[in-house]
Amino acid sequence: MPTTLAQFPLFKTLDRQSLQRIETACAWRRVAAKEWVVDPEAQGTDVFLVLQGHVRVVVSSAGRETILRDIHAGEFFGELAALDLKPRSAGILAITDAQLACLPAAAFRRAIHEHPEVCDRVLALLVSQIRMLANRVRENSGLSVKQRLWAELLRLARPAASTPEASVVSPPPTHAELAARVGSHREAVTRELSALVRAGLIARRPGGIVLLETARLRQMLDRAEDD
Repeated sequence: MPTTLAQFPLFKTLDRQSLQRIETACAWRRVAAKEWVVDPEAQGTDVFLVLQGHVRVVVSSAGRETILRDIHAGEFFGELAALDLKPRSAGILAITDAQLACLPAAAFRRAIHEHPEVCDRVLALLVSQIRMLANRVRENSGLSVKQRLWAELLRLARPAASTPEASVVSPPPTHAELAARVGSHREAVTRELSALVRAGLIARRPGGIVLLETARLRQMLDRAEDD
């Protein structure tokens, strides 16, 4: 397992001595896919640096799980508990096998205080999370299930190499996963995806969901948000 943070974006500008001090404070951990990195009920204030793999932020309420965001190699999580020393606000589930560095809250806070560039990157992450949550609140309060599904597909999609007007969601999320992302039920997502297929806006392909007319779908969402 890698035991260096030399290429980790949060610390990329630090000198070797400063970086080594942070590395010495870390515990190095390997987790398997589908394993909870942080249980929703877990205590603790460590910050987790994702060296390899893909994990997911999940919150549970009234027996339903909601997916907030995905975290990939080079990103980190747990900073909220490290900063306010209060219980964690979400669980973290490994989507793939992952390798992590666990940095105690005291060491994380020291790095922020001693290195302005680290502080700036942490602040940028916090701002992006606030914007993301504000956007989710706006969508959940103002858009229907089908419109929230349009928004999520557009967020997940990446340009298709062979067709300029199309984009692709790959690997394709399950209907249950999409439901957890948009705050609905699997049956409703299945129904709305079928409607999009009938309308010629998406197509199911091996390995992905193709948004056949990305610009048109975005225009539909823009109109819904303006109503």
